[in-house]
Amino acid sequence: MTVHQTGVRPGAAHPVAPGAARGTAPGTSPDQSSAPEGPLRDLVVLDLSRILSGPFATMTLADLGADVIKVEQPGHGDDTRQWGPPFQGEEAAYYLSVNRNKRSLAVDLKSEEGLAAVRRLARRADVVVENFRPGTAQRLGLGYEDLAAENPGLIYASISGYGQTGPEASSAGYDAIAQARSGIMSVTGETDGPPVRFGVSGSDLIAGTWAVIGILAALHERDRTGRGQWVDISLLDGSVSWLTYVASGYFASGETPKRYGSAHPTIAPYQAFPTADGWIMVAVGNDGLWRRFTDAVGRPDLAEDPRFRANPLRVAHRDELIPLLEEILRTRPTADWLAALADAGVPVGPIQTVAEAVRDPQVLARGMVAEIEHPTAGRLRTLACPIRLTRTPAAVRTPPPLLGQHSDEVLAGLGYSQDDLERLHATGALG
Repeated sequence: MTVHQTGVRPGAAHPVAPGAARGTAPGTSPDQSSAPEGPLRDLVVLDLSRILSGPFATMTLADLGADVIKVEQPGHGDDTRQWGPPFQGEEAAYYLSVNRNKRSLAVDLKSEEGLAAVRRLARRADVVVENFRPGTAQRLGLGYEDLAAENPGLIYASISGYGQTGPEASSAGYDAIAQARSGIMSVTGETDGPPVRFGVSGSDLIAGTWAVIGILAALHERDRTGRGQWVDISLLDGSVSWLTYVASGYFASGETPKRYGSAHPTIAPYQAFPTADGWIMVAVGNDGLWRRFTDAVGRPDLAEDPRFRANPLRVAHRDELIPLLEEILRTRPTADWLAALADAGVPVGPIQTVAEAVRDPQVLARGMVAEIEHPTAGRLRTLACPIRLTRTPAAVRTPPPLLGQHSDEVLAGLGYSQDDLERLHATGALG
């Protein structure tokens, strides 16, 4: 089986360059050229997004087989192409992280002909994803109402800081601000320390994930009705949704949740502990595990201590319990505790660096690190899609595209002649 370069629904007039429906794309490594076709292989996604939230969503759709056409400004492209160091080859590592399996169309949306080309593409697309500030797409003539009027089955997903409604809908959105306003930072960090943001751009990634879910739900509904709809995703909404049991605890008690560091507010011991040479994470989620834990660390008496016999008691006496356990666990190295606790059936894991995590045997066995050949970066390592499907798996098929790499190919698939393409290049409408 060859690489599925573009998704073409039987009988549909999707934008595919002549002869390009199947075949190994430039820069695709041989071991990826036989990647199975994904479950979304019949979909075309017009990607008007940039930075992280939108590109993460469209990359996920691309991993699942969709033909994602990334629209970029000629000469500049997605801002993240310049976000470095680090760089690999001529591309920023940031850009490379969320743009594989896509085709790049470099077109000037401020030019009449460039905008017309994108609107023509939108008429044949199944999905549009954008993360402009609300109102910007409409001013460009690329809003939901504009495109849906010509393509009633279109699924149009907008990702913004605060959504399309509400008093702050027009405000710009930033990951760190969403983390702060959502309450997430108030429960992240050490008890006596300042609020802390995620070590990754969690609000952007949460929003991108919810966008994928919303798009798939809207596509399923379209199968029944033939009608598209607008998917409205907010960084703030998505982040608030992740409060789950923390918010539920507040609703139930009226008490404002606080920071617990690596610990859990309602389970103990359930946190990071220092060892003689590092750190481990222990998750004692019930009283049975507590008894196994105390046996494994050589302190079975703690299981019968009236302060610690049941989880609510351990939570209530956390300040007495944790120093006792820290003293015990500091006596032996990490490897010893990992073996002893695992043998006892107690959930435990090493606290790994990123370098260690991407070399973890379980991570590698699950295929979470993929390699592919990039035209300028050479052999490129990338994180794979975590969705596992038995018949139509996700796959890393092609590297992140060079700026405008597929401009001619995409527009030729829309019926543009060679003369048309040369003229658009000459005017700067096409890159």
